[in-house]
Amino acid sequence: MRHLLLLSLFLCGFAHAATTPNIVLIFIDDMGYADIGPFGNKEVRTPHLDKFATEGMKFTSFYATPVCSMSRACLMTGCYNTRVSIPGVLFPRDTIGLHSDEVTLAEIVKQKGYATCAIGKWHLGHYPEFMPTRQGFDHYFGLPYSNDMQAGRKEMPPLPLYDDEKVIETQPDQSQLTRRYTEQAVKFIREHKEAPFFIYLPHTMIHGPLAASEAFIGKSKMGLIGDAIEEIDWSVGQIMTTLQELKLDDNTLVIFTSDNGPAGRAAPPLRGNKGTNFEGGVREPCIMRWPGKIPAGTICNQIAGNIDILPTFAKLVGIEPAKDRILDGRDITPLMFNANAGPVRDTHLYIGGNNAAAIRQGDWKLFLKGDAADKKAKKAAGKTKPPKGGPVPSLYNLATDPGETQDVAAANPEIVARLKQELLSREAEIQVNKRPAGKHAEGAK
Repeated sequence: MRHLLLLSLFLCGFAHAATTPNIVLIFIDDMGYADIGPFGNKEVRTPHLDKFATEGMKFTSFYATPVCSMSRACLMTGCYNTRVSIPGVLFPRDTIGLHSDEVTLAEIVKQKGYATCAIGKWHLGHYPEFMPTRQGFDHYFGLPYSNDMQAGRKEMPPLPLYDDEKVIETQPDQSQLTRRYTEQAVKFIREHKEAPFFIYLPHTMIHGPLAASEAFIGKSKMGLIGDAIEEIDWSVGQIMTTLQELKLDDNTLVIFTSDNGPAGRAAPPLRGNKGTNFEGGVREPCIMRWPGKIPAGTICNQIAGNIDILPTFAKLVGIEPAKDRILDGRDITPLMFNANAGPVRDTHLYIGGNNAAAIRQGDWKLFLKGDAADKKAKKAAGKTKPPKGGPVPSLYNLATDPGETQDVAAANPEIVARLKQELLSREAEIQVNKRPAGKHAEGAK
């Protein structure tokens, strides 16, 4: 009888492991499409990410949004940021945040008993009711908003470092943040190795002001930004080594991506950068790794993005998303597990603050609104200045022109008309069904 009981427990444990993977989601700030080796950078050394890519799948059409808070809202809720009323960038003066009624990634997996932790930059509201510990995370360590929102800049308060809901430091040494975040992540993995866990690691770097620890400062060929990227790569290596040491590697899904494109720099081979809805502002490096599940060394060219992470997590852990709300994302496990899978969703909206500015369907991308940041993007591109954006609507074929250099709207009026109608229809639906942001009591008066 005892042997049968042990066998039963073993089989139950095996089934549990097979259906409820540990999850580590690494979310970089301001990383461009080609800022790391797996996506073409030859200047920085990213050996851990290089290895990560050979053991996992690269997504080449993985989308975020142009700036910080809106991208994190998409990630956390599985919705376009306009649907959950989180615009652009939240500042310390803002009194809104992610509404408590929204179901986050952490709240999805907690329904299956996951231990949850957020480590790094939150940026979805800094009042207590908006913090990660009120949004499904058991533990939080990090900054509530961007690292440049600190004392001495436009009358901003001292930058706070939180441990759960307590400020433990102000104006922390930013050169130590990547190291400290990594130590927190490794500690959490070790403490929760016996049960499923979810770690959300939104790094402060490589958002400015840039910083790196002594072991990395001055070591790269790209200056300080290269130093910071190489330290991020080190962080990935520390996490992967810990998972392997604890024999958790085969049952852990690790995702690496970013919130938006590079700030003030070009994003070759793409046009534009942070703040724009050109591909360089919103198409992000993304790698997913899960040994035995995600085929190693593969590439997915289908449309996907951070709005797809929540429904994907729900599928992986066996949770049915709430039926009382609309999600914009889709379960992308078919793409993750089959390099030759067809599209899960063939349409993507590009959001500019509070409204859709462009739409992609298949290989076609239509701008209905001009990109105000185009001049900034051209300046950042230096010698490889893209041509002027031209009048809207403008149409690009991303299969043949990923750099968005040739507007072919005039030659394709039927495609322009079809995509315009699709964008306007989807925009109207979101406006009708949008949900409110949370409002702090002071701001609600």
